[in-house]
Amino acid sequence: MKDKILIALAGNPNSGKTTLFNAFTKAHHKVGNYPGVTVEKREGIVKRGGTAYHFVDLPGVYSLTAYSEDEVVARNFILNEKPDVIIDVLDSTNLERNLYLFLQLQELGVPIVGALNMSDEADKNKINIDEKKLLDKFGAPFVKIIAQHSKGLAGLYDAINQVVAEKPAEPVLAPKNIYDVEIEQKISDLQNIIQGNVKTTGLNLRWLAIKLLEKDADPLVLSQAGSDGFMIETESQKIINWMEDRFGGDSEIIISEQRYKYISEAVEYAVRASSKTNFSITKKLDNVFMNRFLALPLFAGILWCVFQITFTIGAYPQEWLETFFGFLTDAANNSMEDGLLRSLIVDGVIAGVGGVLSFLPLVVILFLLISILEDFGYISRAAYATDKLLHTVGLHGQSVFPMMLGFGCSIPAVMASRTLKSKRDRIITVLLTPMMSCGAKLPIHLMIAAAFFPENAGNMVMLIYLCGVFLAVCSAMLLRVTVLKGDPTPFVLELPPYRLPTISGVLWHVFEKSWSYVKKAGTIILATTILVWLITTFPAYELDGAQREEFVSTYLSENPEANDEELEGRLKTIEAKSGLENSYAGRIGKVIEPIFKPLGFNWQISIAVITGFAAKEVVVSTLGVLYSVGSEETEESEELHAVFAAESGLNKLGAFTFMLFMLLIPPCFAALAVIKAELGWKWLGFEFVFLTAFGWFVSFLVFQIGSLL
Repeated sequence: MKDKILIALAGNPNSGKTTLFNAFTKAHHKVGNYPGVTVEKREGIVKRGGTAYHFVDLPGVYSLTAYSEDEVVARNFILNEKPDVIIDVLDSTNLERNLYLFLQLQELGVPIVGALNMSDEADKNKINIDEKKLLDKFGAPFVKIIAQHSKGLAGLYDAINQVVAEKPAEPVLAPKNIYDVEIEQKISDLQNIIQGNVKTTGLNLRWLAIKLLEKDADPLVLSQAGSDGFMIETESQKIINWMEDRFGGDSEIIISEQRYKYISEAVEYAVRASSKTNFSITKKLDNVFMNRFLALPLFAGILWCVFQITFTIGAYPQEWLETFFGFLTDAANNSMEDGLLRSLIVDGVIAGVGGVLSFLPLVVILFLLISILEDFGYISRAAYATDKLLHTVGLHGQSVFPMMLGFGCSIPAVMASRTLKSKRDRIITVLLTPMMSCGAKLPIHLMIAAAFFPENAGNMVMLIYLCGVFLAVCSAMLLRVTVLKGDPTPFVLELPPYRLPTISGVLWHVFEKSWSYVKKAGTIILATTILVWLITTFPAYELDGAQREEFVSTYLSENPEANDEELEGRLKTIEAKSGLENSYAGRIGKVIEPIFKPLGFNWQISIAVITGFAAKEVVVSTLGVLYSVGSEETEESEELHAVFAAESGLNKLGAFTFMLFMLLIPPCFAALAVIKAELGWKWLGFEFVFLTAFGWFVSFLVFQIGSLL
């Protein structure tokens, strides 16, 4: 047995591939990106019986025809890394469709094991799969598993060890009776031509010949690497012409039909299903959630419930955290001497980072609810419900998935757009995804809603989310008739069956997303908060003697009963505010204030907007620093939202405009870097200018028209 076995996990989307990967690796895996692309890469090593099993979770794909970046990555990993074995995760309730990818993987010439996932659901639906008969038809072992409950893993390990131990010197071939006898002969002829004329660097020649007949561009480029590439292209075209004349239709479709014919025969041979119709819970629920009249109202209602639950339940732990950070502030004030260090700790770190972390319970609850809906199977239904609307404005139905992910974070949402096959659809989706209110913008909305709309905070946050969707639709219509003209491509969507989410799966998703939020608070947000503290503290400013005497005289004449403690507190507040106005931040704010004045923003809010380009969470921490002055005035002003409501100069219209502007401006630097990686510098520049201008213009209209009304 080898000391280390490289295992590629492949499968269709929604087949349970990543669930199986998590079951194998548990907490022993890491997440990164494949070299040169933004496709997520998960891998983990598990030691068992003296052997290190190195699992790599490939992107979920339906085929290996390299149209999307996911398909390119999955195929190139297998071709270049040459794993010892592939585990293809198959949905047992939809075996015929899933076996199409299995057959393509076999043609790559790598040992393969079929993992018959969701075997419990197949049993419930009276679908009996005979693994031995599948072995007879495909020449590869199949193992029944339930990835959701980590059942069948031992059988998979045994199958892995078996195929690795029996690995022949020559590539493992798929069954040769898949295609028509005449087509098989043509494949063999083309294979011989390739072998005699081109160095293929270890590629499976049969697979390469089939890909050429499918008009797959990537293998064609590979075949032309040799001196006789032109001849191979010529011979390939001759065979393609013969196939299309002999069988009718496009050669790619002919190859696909031949594969499906073989798969259909194999399923008929190895699978026995009850003739009794099983009106499953999925069908019953879809009669409601997919109803042509109820689908959109239900989607809006579910979204409303998510936000209401988030605010109602999250208010308690949020209050506990605010109390905790208040305790830290008091402790620092009481234990440290007045000076720059205490100011840095209290006004910089605690006020900034603490303000962000106090929203963590709300973020966790929101992620928890979205993860439950995703694992339950509703997110795909939501995509279907909104597909018709998106098509009317020129968006692709698959754009729903990245845009839904955008409610969590713009980075994975932008990355998810790579599954779109049309470049135009992909560009539009990437450009509009940041308009979805991500988790980083949530603290901004929460703070403003709590400060200005305390009785309707949940409704206001939902309203701003819906505004993002509406404005994204308007932007799509604008882009469709200007810089990105064209018709949307057809939409194909797979609806997985409804499943009860597992506690471990949901908690893992919530932990990953929440930990990312916490890490930002400890890195980017902390660094930016300290920077904001520096520019708000320096240059140091104090009232001169004449100014102090004038203030004391005026204050005592207006408040004759004031004692020395009240006078000193008020004097500190005035001095702090004057110092802030004369600091570097104040000077910068005054310079840029005219740009934001038409939106109703003062210079403090203008500074917060600028720092928000680094990371949206920083807006809250910036305001925490800027409005920490005067916190001695009242008990109420100890909370940021109360101070902000009292001193920001905003009314309810201005507060809503601020929420709207922060919704629409470009995403954080990290998300912009991903957009650059996906689309290049040209579209990154367009995105930055478009979102900034669009956000300012929309906010200007809302504030000015609202003020007139």
